[in-house]
Amino acid sequence: MTDDRLSVGVVWCSGPWLAVVFDGEAFDHAAVYDGIGDVWLRYEDAAARILVDVAVGLVERGEEGRRCDSLARDVLGPRRDAVFRPPVREATRKRRFPAANRTHERKTGHELSRAAFEASEAIAAVDELLQELPEAREVVGEAHPELCYRAFAGQPLDHSPDVAAGYAERLRTLAEFDPDGPVTVQAVAEATAGADVAVADVLDAVALAYTARPGPGALRSLPAEPPRDPTGLPVRMWYRAETALAES
Repeated sequence: MTDDRLSVGVVWCSGPWLAVVFDGEAFDHAAVYDGIGDVWLRYEDAAARILVDVAVGLVERGEEGRRCDSLARDVLGPRRDAVFRPPVREATRKRRFPAANRTHERKTGHELSRAAFEASEAIAAVDELLQELPEAREVVGEAHPELCYRAFAGQPLDHSPDVAAGYAERLRTLAEFDPDGPVTVQAVAEATAGADVAVADVLDAVALAYTARPGPGALRSLPAEPPRDPTGLPVRMWYRAETALAES
């Protein structure tokens, strides 16, 4: 990876997809897209890394779930509930909750959470992209915003991003990681004015973009040596930190 290529953080906004883009270490632009396929078409030739906030690498069956999810929950403290168990691959293709829940429970022995079901459309879209375009697998990876903030801050955050204290906590964390962080957040907010994008989505996309771009700290993953799902996708969450958050 070279520093003169683009680094992209992408968040699914319960409909549109928000991309925040760095060129080297400098903020370049932000844009809203209708689908993850549109994001890939825009950046496939220019991006060194694209990090998305939905699950990459899915379980087909079994009770244990993904190790990256359990590792992330272990280091998130009060924010551990922000990480949910994704649906099994077949369940992500179901468009109604009862059918998705039946499929997931039959294959795992666990009920499917509403949060997981509500993200199914986005998870399936990313999964289909990576199944159809093998070249995307080298570029597109998963990063959970809460894990990114945890790594930047050096300690777990206390508040949800949907409350004022959570907004202030995340903005302060970005400012400590990069003095230009608040300016970047403002620029992204202005670029997405009028789009169906929440303030929390802006903050999360900025956090993912900072994780994807070069330095400071090293790009690391939970687990450090990830397993692969039945289709060959590595099952991991990326974060950026000077030292590893967990022994894995």
